[in-house]
Amino acid sequence: MSVSMDQLEAFVAAAEHGSFSAAGRALRKAQSAVSTQVANLEEDLGLELFDRSGRNPSLTSAGERLLLEAKVILDRREHLIGVASSFEAHVETRLVAAIDELYPDRELGALFSEFAACFPHVELELLFPMMEDVSRLVLDGKADIGVTWRQEAPPPELGFQTLGSVPLKMVCSKDHPLANAHVDWEDLKRHRQIMVAVRNEGPEKQRLRTAAEVWWVESQWVILQLVRQGIGWALVPDHVIAYSPHAPYLVTPKLQFGDGQFPVALEMIWHKQRACGPAAKWLRERFAATKIDATI
Repeated sequence: MSVSMDQLEAFVAAAEHGSFSAAGRALRKAQSAVSTQVANLEEDLGLELFDRSGRNPSLTSAGERLLLEAKVILDRREHLIGVASSFEAHVETRLVAAIDELYPDRELGALFSEFAACFPHVELELLFPMMEDVSRLVLDGKADIGVTWRQEAPPPELGFQTLGSVPLKMVCSKDHPLANAHVDWEDLKRHRQIMVAVRNEGPEKQRLRTAAEVWWVESQWVILQLVRQGIGWALVPDHVIAYSPHAPYLVTPKLQFGDGQFPVALEMIWHKQRACGPAAKWLRERFAATKIDATI
């Protein structure tokens, strides 16, 4: 049994366009050539794919089933050609992006939808580590690009570009001792603080620490669950609070200092000594062009 791509292409075109003549026009081939290809396919398979008793051919039950398979094969052919073209253009086959949860997630859907359209054959992995863990992944070559909060002493091997800032809000449960108070720094020190945990024990981990007693949690979303239970207070991005199911049970107390927000600058980072292919370059440019609006 021998089945060619030309036979499958003629079969699919005839099924989709309703006749051999219409399929010929779509493929820019003579009607007789399409008819011959389909007939040869039927002979090779030992099956009738079309009922030709009517004015226009109609699919048999076997034809309807095999049409799905033929489309898959033709689609994979196009995919193979696309992947080969990507190699020819030196497009990366795989890209890893490490993005801190501080980055507004609603921006990521549109950004990566565009990426998928521009680079359909690039395998993408998205990681969501915290703070210094992002830069460590980029340094170690485990991520090609990172988005993290600004480090006071960034590693010299990394290049960076500021993307904007995200405000953090102090939140606690409605029955927490700070809920109805005019909070000052001493109040914050006396009550347990729930902070984002990182696996790299660097100086950034302690930057926003205020309280004497701290719980460390590796997720902004779980932090809000614990805050709701009255376990402690936390500094959390506004966009995370807004989309959390726990938001109705949380309050933002009035502070006796500042405007109640703690802005954190976000930066895009990359390794200076590693080559930047077309997909990574596009992603860097797109992150740089995206205006961060983390307020709701």
